[in-house]
Amino acid sequence: MLAKLAGFVTRREGRKFLELRPEIDEAVLAELGAKQGEEISLYIHIPFCRTLCPFCCFNRYLFKEDKARRYFEHLKKEVDLYIQRGFRFSEFYFGGGTPTILMDELLSLIDYLKANFEVKRISLETTPRELTRENIASLKAAGINRLSIGVQSFDDGLVRAMGRPFCTGEETKEKLLMAEGEFDTVNVDLLFNFPSQSLEQFEADVAIFKELGIDQATFYPLMASPHKKNALERRFNRIDTSRERRFYQVILRELYAGGYEASTVWCFSRGNRMIDEYIIDYDDYIGVGAGSVSMVNGNFYVNSFSLERYGEFLKQDKLPIVGWRKLSERENLRYYLLTKLFGMEVDRTKFSRRFQADIEEKLGRELGLLKLFGLVKMGEKIRVTEKGMYPVSVMMREFFAALNGLREYCIENQI
Repeated sequence: MLAKLAGFVTRREGRKFLELRPEIDEAVLAELGAKQGEEISLYIHIPFCRTLCPFCCFNRYLFKEDKARRYFEHLKKEVDLYIQRGFRFSEFYFGGGTPTILMDELLSLIDYLKANFEVKRISLETTPRELTRENIASLKAAGINRLSIGVQSFDDGLVRAMGRPFCTGEETKEKLLMAEGEFDTVNVDLLFNFPSQSLEQFEADVAIFKELGIDQATFYPLMASPHKKNALERRFNRIDTSRERRFYQVILRELYAGGYEASTVWCFSRGNRMIDEYIIDYDDYIGVGAGSVSMVNGNFYVNSFSLERYGEFLKQDKLPIVGWRKLSERENLRYYLLTKLFGMEVDRTKFSRRFQADIEEKLGRELGLLKLFGLVKMGEKIRVTEKGMYPVSVMMREFFAALNGLREYCIENQI
């Protein structure tokens, strides 16, 4: 009941992000500038895939080489526009889509970033299909620190149902072991509560991950947008969120209590590892690429999802922003709290530096409820308890599901 209530509140807050203003004028863009000394990360979206998974809500297109090569050139142009606005990035996160789908262009872009920024860390996503010894060597030489591999499941029948038949479970295990030890962090993405997935299948996936001895796993609940949800339910079974807690209990039992530390409520690591949730490590971030979003100075910006429109903006030396929203003070505070809870702790000092106020003064009611129900432990840092991990997971699932609704609308209307 508590998790449902937390999810309901977050879903209501998340839907506010869908209320975007389309008017982008110079007054709005004037706020999109770097502050001196501010740390900010850069997310880079590569929207091309060889096949399109039925559960994925991100902006993606079937791979066509000519379009992909033009797209990489447009990315460099968009990065240039942020350099002109005074932004300096040191941490980079490549997501997709499949960022490794065109390796020569990817490596050229990484070289371009190194020529323009002091690159400290790079996280990059890929799939088992893309993992070859040659690609692993190239990515290692390029300085990739964290390689995140979208496995989703080791069960052959389940990955076929997910629309990912390109590697068997045995082949995937071999590829993961090729990558393990070659990067500071190797992460495995696994999906839970897929409609046709049994608890026993998920327990087997977790057991295989542990046997392989990989550094890190990130477990994602199904976060389908409205139309994706309907399509999945027509093809499989009803998406039953009442089962979700039982899947999460497997994660807590086998990983959180089994030698792995919680980097987030979804990500479990051995030792101190890099994670891909830049919304936790950085209060503000810029997203480049078609369908990326940014959060800067309390403003939420959305890039065009259309490849053609995205390119036209950049040909005119314009940022490809098609919608924005200035968060109210309360929305900004609650968004901050949610992202930090997702990362397992809220640092009072960092909060005070960000908002020029004590956290109890600004969020006393919210913190009081979290403490009352035993979801957090108060101290110099406000930490999520084991009891609080699943409710926070539900809150993030609902927030991301709301954003996936926005993505769905923009993709369908090619905004």
